[in-house]
Amino acid sequence: MSGIFKAVLGGAAFVIVALLAPVAARAQAQAFQTIAPYAILMDSDTGAVLFEKAADELMVPASMAKLMTLELLFNEIAKGKVSLEDEFPISESAWRRGGGPSGGSSMFAVLNSKVKVVDLIQGITVMSGNDAAIAVAEGLAGSEGAFATRMTARARELGLMKSTFANASGQADPDQKVTARELALLANHIVKTYPDLYKYFGLREFTWNKIRQQNRNPLLTMDIGADGLKTGNIGDSGFGVVGSAVQNGQRLIVVVNGLKTAKDRAEEARRILNWGFRTFEVKEVFAKGTVIGDAKVFGGEPSSIGLVAKGPVAVLVPRGSGDRLVARIVYQGPLRPPVAAGAQVARLKVQRGDVQVLDLPLYAADDAATGTLTRRAFDAATEFVIDTVRSRFTKSGS
Repeated sequence: MSGIFKAVLGGAAFVIVALLAPVAARAQAQAFQTIAPYAILMDSDTGAVLFEKAADELMVPASMAKLMTLELLFNEIAKGKVSLEDEFPISESAWRRGGGPSGGSSMFAVLNSKVKVVDLIQGITVMSGNDAAIAVAEGLAGSEGAFATRMTARARELGLMKSTFANASGQADPDQKVTARELALLANHIVKTYPDLYKYFGLREFTWNKIRQQNRNPLLTMDIGADGLKTGNIGDSGFGVVGSAVQNGQRLIVVVNGLKTAKDRAEEARRILNWGFRTFEVKEVFAKGTVIGDAKVFGGEPSSIGLVAKGPVAVLVPRGSGDRLVARIVYQGPLRPPVAAGAQVARLKVQRGDVQVLDLPLYAADDAATGTLTRRAFDAATEFVIDTVRSRFTKSGS
């Protein structure tokens, strides 16, 4: 590691860190291509994006929207508001629009029956049952419309700012749009937040109403370490999949969409995952507990505090090469006391060229109390001088 430089710019403090890292990831990523109109490959642990194509453009999710349906259900289970043994009714709406009469993907739940939550989960994860998704929506919110409103609200809570949802099943609707990046982030959230429930995505088959169905996710049968998540296909979307696989302890998340055939969907998702596992490796940059940088505390005692991550900081880099990554510690500053140790006060952002490969929170390593009157007066004078200089530079550049 070399060259640490500090500056205060525009009210935010940045620490620029030049990191030694393997070569020409940009060139390797640009050399890789896919026929998928929309695609992204993300490392689960670091959040690093290894490849992307139109990842922030809105697209039709089809049944991949069921990931948000399941996230809301999993969240209710995690809060203790719903149990796996609870039963939800199969209304005429769920049966007619999502069951056997609909002609779409279905778990073939019986009209006016009651189905346990654990079975509805499998009806969605294995069979992609529209009837199961609608039953979950009605069971949690009373109606699918009310549930769709909750889906979009939950997306915003999770930081998914572009995606909007209009129904629980992924059926065609002009107001239902997502991005590949946000689907990957949602999938990674599910993997990390609900490990006990995530296992249902990996089930190979499920039988309901004496009808045995295989999991629709083609990645599960490819011997590449895949264990989830969800396929999608309607006329407006083309063929898509959100997939996840683990090799040698490393988990990657892939999203592809807009492909012309189911074969193309399976092959492109497999090819992108294999490329990621083959091309990149994990490198630890900071050990757990390492003070990565510091942040100024206005009128505080001490006047600055160290910044640490929750655990070790690692990035994905191309194997056997030697390029440079650039890291920034970003915070709105100076911080105002008191600051409690463990409070999230900054973010570490690492970039490889124009690609951001890591973005994670940083926390105060120590407490910072309100300083003496002399300290506060000195910091106030310092800030006044900085603001004056900044203002003059801004005017001169306008």
